[in-house]
Amino acid sequence: MLNYLIRRILLLVPVFLAVSVIIFLILHLIPGDPVDNLLKIGSGPEARAKIEARYGLDKPLVAQYGLWLANVLQGDLGTSIITRRPVSSMIAQVLPNSLILGGLALLFSSVMGVVLGVIASAYRDRWPDQAIMGGVLLGSTMPSFWLGLLLILAFSVQLGWFPVSGARGWESVVLPVLTIGLGGMALVARITRVSMIDAASRDFVLLLHAKGLSPARIRLRHVLRHALIPVVTILALRIGWILGGAVTVEVVFARPGLGTLLIKSLSQHDYPVVQACLLMLAIAVMIGTLLGDILQALMDPRVRSSMT
Repeated sequence: MLNYLIRRILLLVPVFLAVSVIIFLILHLIPGDPVDNLLKIGSGPEARAKIEARYGLDKPLVAQYGLWLANVLQGDLGTSIITRRPVSSMIAQVLPNSLILGGLALLFSSVMGVVLGVIASAYRDRWPDQAIMGGVLLGSTMPSFWLGLLLILAFSVQLGWFPVSGARGWESVVLPVLTIGLGGMALVARITRVSMIDAASRDFVLLLHAKGLSPARIRLRHVLRHALIPVVTILALRIGWILGGAVTVEVVFARPGLGTLLIKSLSQHDYPVVQACLLMLAIAVMIGTLLGDILQALMDPRVRSSMT
């Protein structure tokens, strides 16, 4: 198990390098220049050259990337070109809001998805199954920003139950969590349903019925335990995707978070901040992938045996 864990961590190194190159190149090749936001009206080429030299923007892209990567590996995410604040402090200020939102959305999608998947599998091909799968299909195809606007219109504007925007109190978290969690709930429900049906058709289930165990106990204690293996893997993979999905939702609900900081910095072409935000999202996806592999190995003896 330890050797497998070391191999998986080492495999993340080239992935991290490739992602860092893509982030750096895409950001520097898109139209726009952060220096334009710092120059005063009527400034000459000398003022532009001075600002570019201050932030190292006058160097070749390869040199800029090497310097940025070396600083990142030392824990230095750079300094914001626009606000002149350390990027690490800017991210530390907003990251807890994104983590709370993403964690609650993951919890909601996990619990509700498993519950709905178990119910759908118990009533396979009957109206509860068809109703749940129909609602799941609708929830998985609706864009998060559109769903967020509908929830604001219904529960904030019309009913007045929850605030439209902001991050004060638990009421402000409900609608964003629903917006992010409903899509994940749909995926978890589908996978749980398929896994439950597949696990219920195995030979050990027939043996448990022959021993006289009740169908409910078999389904909830034995079948569900086997069916949760792919579900846990998917949930671990969604750790990074949920954090990334919070980008648009935070903008819709005007919540201070990583997504709001990313969009604002992107509009200002603040390279260090955007690079750090995108790198954080990429690292979250990589960590989620690693956790998914580890949890699958811990839950499935067949995976552990293949490591030796």
